[in-house]
Amino acid sequence: MTEEKMEDQTALFLCCLIFYLCTPEFGARVLPVVLAVAFTAFSIYFSRAEIQAAFAAGYIAWCLFLPGMTAFLPAVCYAVLATKYRYLCLTGLIPLISFWCHSSTAAIAGTVLLPILGLLLEHRSLEVETLKQKSNHLRDSGKELSTTLERQNRKLLEQQDTGIRLATLDERNRIARDIHDSVGHLLSSSILQVGALLAVNRDEKLRENLLALKDTLSSAMDAIRSSVHGLYGESIDLYAQINQLVRNFTFCKLDLCYELESEPPTKLKYAFIAITKEALTNIVRHSDATAAKVTFHEHPALYQLIISDNGHVKNFDPDGGIGLKNIAQRVESFHGNLNLLTRNGFTVFISIPKGDIKK
Repeated sequence: MTEEKMEDQTALFLCCLIFYLCTPEFGARVLPVVLAVAFTAFSIYFSRAEIQAAFAAGYIAWCLFLPGMTAFLPAVCYAVLATKYRYLCLTGLIPLISFWCHSSTAAIAGTVLLPILGLLLEHRSLEVETLKQKSNHLRDSGKELSTTLERQNRKLLEQQDTGIRLATLDERNRIARDIHDSVGHLLSSSILQVGALLAVNRDEKLRENLLALKDTLSSAMDAIRSSVHGLYGESIDLYAQINQLVRNFTFCKLDLCYELESEPPTKLKYAFIAITKEALTNIVRHSDATAAKVTFHEHPALYQLIISDNGHVKNFDPDGGIGLKNIAQRVESFHGNLNLLTRNGFTVFISIPKGDIKK
């Protein structure tokens, strides 16, 4: 029973008590009041509809022996009005009719108005409860909508950041190609021309100057080559490459969990991409899996790559497959660890220490 209904039932009981004390026909006896208090309290305390109906039926039966108890019928039966046993209250007409036969008009009017008051209070309580439920539903819907909008907003921002990053990487790649194709070729041509001049020149003073010029051009060529390789390495987006592999994988359901906070070195990026391709190829060729997962983790001292599937492993030979040997060689080149697990499917577990990786 809600707090509002308890307050309404208490107020209704007080009205019945006032009516009882002001009606001479009841005789102002104590026993009906005590019984009415007990039955009303029990109906408030016990929330099960069956128990409340049983108390109401018992009270109505007592009214046949103590007519004064009819004054409190609305308060005792109030708890039953909102249950499926509401029609039980109609049996209260039996003691009421018996009381009306020997009562004044004022007493009859009171016993009619008090049940009406109980019905009005119950109707009001139902409306309040309905409004509360609607309010809670609107509040929950508002919170859910707000959460959905925030999630979509974050997703749009992430997509925007990813688009900007990919555009930046593409631009770096274009600049690297332009430098390699234009400036790099010009410097290579200049170095060859200086070498040709050195071959035909007989003046020692000029030869020294040509050698210095050749060294300067060679240093410039090395610097440009290093810059181009750096730009091209930065233009490789590991997440984009792995995500593309995952999207193109159609053999079974494949999930990606990418939790790298920093970009690995360029050589390791190539290795991760090649290892992932090799592992996915092995799933297609040798597994009956219905689901697989690719997971990247970054720890303070190492990178982890985990590729797992739920296929059944039969006659597993770690030294028999060329694909696994290629994966092992790549991991070994970075002084990493490779573990192959065959429990609950097949899992490739790779750990690469950060300290031994060269850019």
